[in-house]
Amino acid sequence: MSRIRALLAKEFLDLVRNRAALVPVAIVTVMSLVLPFLIIIVIPAMTGDPLGRDADLLKVSAAAGAHDQLSTDGQIQFFLFEQFLMLFLLTPITGAMALAAHSVVGEKQARTLEPLLATPISTVELLVAKVLGALLPTLAISLAGLVIYFAGIAALAAPGVVEAMATGRTALLILVIGPAAALVSLQAAIVISSRVNDARTAQQFGVLIIIPLTAVLVAQFLGAVWLSAAMLVLIGLALVVVWVLLTVLSAALFERETILTRWR
Repeated sequence: MSRIRALLAKEFLDLVRNRAALVPVAIVTVMSLVLPFLIIIVIPAMTGDPLGRDADLLKVSAAAGAHDQLSTDGQIQFFLFEQFLMLFLLTPITGAMALAAHSVVGEKQARTLEPLLATPISTVELLVAKVLGALLPTLAISLAGLVIYFAGIAALAAPGVVEAMATGRTALLILVIGPAAALVSLQAAIVISSRVNDARTAQQFGVLIIIPLTAVLVAQFLGAVWLSAAMLVLIGLALVVVWVLLTVLSAALFERETILTRWR
């Protein structure tokens, strides 16, 4: 752990020197905040057409379960705010992907990989530190966005909506599914980054996890599926297992003794 902490300190120092790398994370976070409030609060207020008048939305929102304490508008707002919560799962992935994809390739291009590999640090420690170095800063920004998100719901949504969202399902989405999905995506980028000399290639492969997450988001918006807390636990465990397997795979593929001579 001491060696991983030392590497993390190096990664954070590099990030401080290149703060522009966090701009994509900030942009995605702002979009994740603006879009739901624009659709759920601002547009209905400007048009004078409450969400509760939409029979289709009312029917679809029933997939979230009955909440007798909520009004018709509140039920729909609860359903939509829960769906838009999925956007915050994508923030660490899309924001940190450039950092993770560039991590190994960037070390090679900057001529800093050679002395790093000469240290006693193991390959697994190196790769885990690279992933955490990309994940933790973006996850912190995402969590700050979530605080603003729930504060906005408490201030602007119908009475009882924010209380209805304070459930184990919401906690699982924020604390388990989001970080686990980001770990899988970033580790995949590290695997590719250790085998290629183009950061964009690693970024494209790592971002593929967005496809199933987007499919789930669309399916929930249509009311075709509603992930229960039990299902989210299983998904979280599966993602953690995949991350561990990817970490083992990346360590096997890294081949630190020959990787420097392979790259041209």
